[in-house]
Amino acid sequence: MQSDNTSRPMLDDKVVVITGAGGGIGRELALAAAAQGARVVVNDIGTSVHGEGADNGPAQKVVDEITAAGGQAVANTDSVSEWSAAQRIVTAALDHFGRIDAVVNNAGILRDRMFHKMSPDEWDSVIRVHLSGSFYVARAAAPHFREQNRGAYVHMTSNSGLIGNIGQANYSAAKLGMVALSKSIALDMARFNVRSNCVAPAAWSRMIGAIPVDSPEQAARSEMMRASLAPYKIAPLVAYLCGDQAAAVNGQVFYVRGNEIFLYHQMGSSRSVHRSEGWTPASIAEHAIPALRGSFVPVQHLAQVYDWDPV
Repeated sequence: MQSDNTSRPMLDDKVVVITGAGGGIGRELALAAAAQGARVVVNDIGTSVHGEGADNGPAQKVVDEITAAGGQAVANTDSVSEWSAAQRIVTAALDHFGRIDAVVNNAGILRDRMFHKMSPDEWDSVIRVHLSGSFYVARAAAPHFREQNRGAYVHMTSNSGLIGNIGQANYSAAKLGMVALSKSIALDMARFNVRSNCVAPAAWSRMIGAIPVDSPEQAARSEMMRASLAPYKIAPLVAYLCGDQAAAVNGQVFYVRGNEIFLYHQMGSSRSVHRSEGWTPASIAEHAIPALRGSFVPVQHLAQVYDWDPV
């Protein structure tokens, strides 16, 4: 996946750490980064999408693909969900390649359950991998980015958090939390020429494939997604955001769906009401809510918002 530009590759001589890169979207991100000249730390603990088991094979297999194509990469099987292990992920970049230029927080698991049936373990395990794991790895890289006065973070969020989805309270909360984390990093690290952005991928992956389908209609849509939403289509934007040409892009949230790239609005007020004497519960019911109701955000899940086929 080469750049349209015939000059040097966009990530030439960069060192990029990509978590959860043993398969699916993460694998495509690693292959694309390497094709653009990056030296890649391919991190993957080798578990299932439910966080079960462990196998160093997936990460090494991606490394073998990269090296067979003439690139440079090293496998790492540490878990992002542990502070000390996240430190080792970043250390792997320093030990093997002498520096670190970008972190892509892609690792994740699913423990889908309707909210009223979700267990504390199902909540904690997803939050720990997605949200805490993204903080741990990003934080481990921060001193090095600060010292060299540059760096890039890309956090893989989800429309399940940005819009909402059924049976994914844990995953949705973690993914929306990653947006807030990214924005905070963008604000705190801008003085060191470090940028932080989010990408929500609409791509067929192990995680999407693990979502239960309960009807023939859901099964048909699942097959359509498999055919239309190829994971490699996410990779060009992520590779770009890791490179110097994206130096002016900071604190943004993108959504990639097939051949479409969306830029998301972020939280902000849309309408206000004022009452000089202050508010009471009764006046809120009588005046404030009727005035604001026209601007209420509808309670929809992502399939209702994006109800057209990907292009």
